[in-house]
Amino acid sequence: MRDVAVVGFSQQQMKELDGSPTCLEILVPIIQDLYEQTGWTKSDIGFWCSGSSDYLAGRSFSFVSAVDAIGTLPPVMESHVEMDAAWAMYEAWIKIQTGEVDTALVYGFGKSSAGTLRRILALQLDPYTTQPLWPDTVSLAGIQAREGIEKGLWDEKAMAEVVARSMTDAAANEWAIRKGATSIDDVLAQPVYADPLRRWDCAPVSDGAAGIILAAGDKAREARQRPAWITGFEHRIEPIALNARSLTESVSTAAAGTAAGVDGVDTAELHAPFSHQELILRNALGLPGDVTINPSGGALTANPMFSAGLNRIGEAASRIWAGNSDKALAHTTQGPVLQHNLVCTLEGRN
Repeated sequence: MRDVAVVGFSQQQMKELDGSPTCLEILVPIIQDLYEQTGWTKSDIGFWCSGSSDYLAGRSFSFVSAVDAIGTLPPVMESHVEMDAAWAMYEAWIKIQTGEVDTALVYGFGKSSAGTLRRILALQLDPYTTQPLWPDTVSLAGIQAREGIEKGLWDEKAMAEVVARSMTDAAANEWAIRKGATSIDDVLAQPVYADPLRRWDCAPVSDGAAGIILAAGDKAREARQRPAWITGFEHRIEPIALNARSLTESVSTAAAGTAAGVDGVDTAELHAPFSHQELILRNALGLPGDVTINPSGGALTANPMFSAGLNRIGEAASRIWAGNSDKALAHTTQGPVLQHNLVCTLEGRN
């Protein structure tokens, strides 16, 4: 296996832009920022891979227009996944492992405000038994949260603690939509939004994009003084049928974490769009109490579709670059109520 590291990360996220700017306009400054971070140009990138959704964009082959942000001439080696860009990064990592390229730029984008997000995401459900009922994402998460409460696995106070910490930690994150010192009592004082969830228990509708640069061996050391080396990378999926799996535990996250190797991590960026899901993920990964969870604020403070998961990897890598972490874990989820989960572990080497 080749040593591959994250050497560049840039993001931009915002709330409800009423259709403007376009994803292309968001991506151009991100790609330019990545060039400036590494000192590279387009010719230094061996492979490009993106993550987005035609359903979210409302038109077919929407990712093709995003290629304009790269520049169509000269031609590039490019691919795309209809998932969060964290899975595009997995494809790029595999590409580098083959030895065909030494570098890759991965990006993801989505404009959640362009449609009714909760209804659009119902399209990912079982088309025979669940989708015809049009249950939205918040309602399904409410069912999941209620089941956990009834089983005694967590309570509303534990959920509020997650929210309060996330919003307080996000105060230093310039891209967070929700931030500021918040107490548990402030969270519990809110009216119930989708029983037992309150509004702050749910990630905000966010537009945005993000990009990451990967590099192997000496190319990584050339671009970054302390690269974030990828030590484990794995993903697992569970049945789409909601009655075929336990909603209060995440066996796919546990399996991915075991394969990626989570021992010794001091920081974890968990993609939990709902407060109780962080509790599920922490338990699935077996994270001890001294691990710093979501120092960026996590998805509860900004959750741009199809780049929020890539953001978790970028935020974890940023902590390693800054010397604030020696081994970090990043988690990404896709699908209804934690159906598909990816775990990436990163470390800094002195």
